Formats: sequence, C-alpha cells, structure tokens
Amino acid sequence: MSQNANNQRLLIGQINGLFGIQGWVKIFSHTHPRKNILAYQPWHIELNGVWTTLEIVKGRIQGKTIVAQLKDVNDCEVAKNYIGTQLYIEKSQRAKLPKGEYYWDELTGLEVINKEGIVLGKITSMVDTGSNSVMVINGKKESSSSKDNKEHWVPYIKPFLIAIDMDKRQILVDWDEDF
Repeated sequence: MSQNANNQRLLIGQINGLFGIQGWVKIFSHTHPRKNILAYQPWHIELNGVWTTLEIVKGRIQGKTIVAQLKDVNDCEVAKNYIGTQLYIEKSQRAKLPKGEYYWDELTGLEVINKEGIVLGKITSMVDTGSNSVMVINGKKESSSSKDNKEHWVPYIKPFLIAIDMDKRQILVDWDEDF
C-alpha cells in the first residue's frame, strides 16, 4: 500500500476498466494478497477535490483481475466515469497488527543506523522480493552532491534487522555502510 499526502488515507488500488454491461469495474489492487482490497469497506475517493466513499455490493477474483460491483452503479455508461479513480482507505480501517509488526508505510521515513552508529539514511520504500521484504534506504554522504547519495537495500529480516524503535523513529541494522 502507498501513502496519500494527507497522511490519513492509504492508496490501495485503482479502478482500471469495465467488466460486463451491468456496471461492474476492474480493480488494480496494491494490497497483499490482491483480493484483500475487497475486504475494505468503504473505499474513499476524491472527486473534484471532495472526498466521498464508494461501497462495494459484490466483488470477486475473475481470472487474473479483480472485479467489483459498486453501489448505485448499474450500467457501463456510469461505470466508465470511474475509470482511473484511485481507491483509498482510512488508516483506521486496517487491522491492528501484533506488537512488533508494522505496516510498510509506518516504516517509511524511519532513520536507519548500523551497529557502528553510522546513519545509513531514511527508508524511502519497501520492496517485496518474494523471499523476504527489503528496506530501500537513501542517505547522503558528507557532501550534498547528488552523485554522493548512497542507496542501501537491506533485507528486512534477522540477522540484518536488529531492532525497531518507533519512539525514536529509528531502525538498528547489521549492515556495512559501504555495501
């Protein structure tokens, strides 16, 4: 899931096409697994600068895509107006995670320090490699030149991940600053 600028909503997907003639739409999902997007009710959308909600009447996986029927959208002429609409949820709609587990957007922006006390930078994003997640950390060297920026890709697993301190907004890792 990506983060919306207002910091209260999370981008979870987008309406990217029509399905059938009864107003169903195709959904591109950022959730993992993809079908989880159907579990969030309602979806929040921004239309002409105003936030409103969309309710799902029905939804399912259809082949390689996800399709949904929206409340009060009963034909493809109305549904096509929603193509390209980004779908958000309020952060409060997410399930509460067990202690010590975090959503990716909660980790973005945290400062990462190695065991030697060297600041590697801040997490700019997280990547799922299939076998594990990876923190993408961007840091600047002493000089402010962009060619001196260093990017680290640190696995988000032990033994590389040592500790997360949400109060200090820091993560301690076992990672060489030159790697």
